[in-house]
Amino acid sequence: MSDDKFRVSRRDMLRGAGVAAALGALAPGARAEPPGKGANGLTRVGPGATRIELSINGKAHLLEVEPRVTLLDALRDRLELTGSKRVCDRGACGACTVHLDGRPVNSCTMLAIDAEGCKVRTIEGLEGPDGLHPVQAAFLKHDALQCGFCTPGMVMSCAALVETVKSPTDAQIRRAVSGNLCRCGTYGHVFAACKEAAR
Repeated sequence: MSDDKFRVSRRDMLRGAGVAAALGALAPGARAEPPGKGANGLTRVGPGATRIELSINGKAHLLEVEPRVTLLDALRDRLELTGSKRVCDRGACGACTVHLDGRPVNSCTMLAIDAEGCKVRTIEGLEGPDGLHPVQAAFLKHDALQCGFCTPGMVMSCAALVETVKSPTDAQIRRAVSGNLCRCGTYGHVFAACKEAAR
């Protein structure tokens, strides 16, 4: 008996794989689960737009976003809160820093759906009814900004520090802004502004 009878060409193999894939997709139970609770108890969302409610600067916002949309994109593109800057878009410069339940986070590396149920505060929500936040006022006084791209993120990182630490040391301020990159090199002015704001 010849071995040629059992040989399969590359074309036959690909054709067979295609038919198997198509039949597998049609088989009952082989379909992707719709959004909702999965078997493991985790919530399944996507791939299309999902309705979420975000609490930003004390106001509730209903949005429909794809699960891949970052918090920064939701803020800038959907809500026109453009104070948080997109600079590196990879969590390396800190220009997009916002507060999440009082904690500074990079909004470019966080998904908008993960911020649901949290209190988000942006640079637009930092100013109080009596005027500028002490950090904002101190930044102006000490000329702690130049080109301005890092300023919103730097202010948010300093504000998170002075709202939790009464008299921060130089080391604490350095640690607080360690994720914020200032290309103009105004760090000395930033430290002086942060210390004054804390007082």
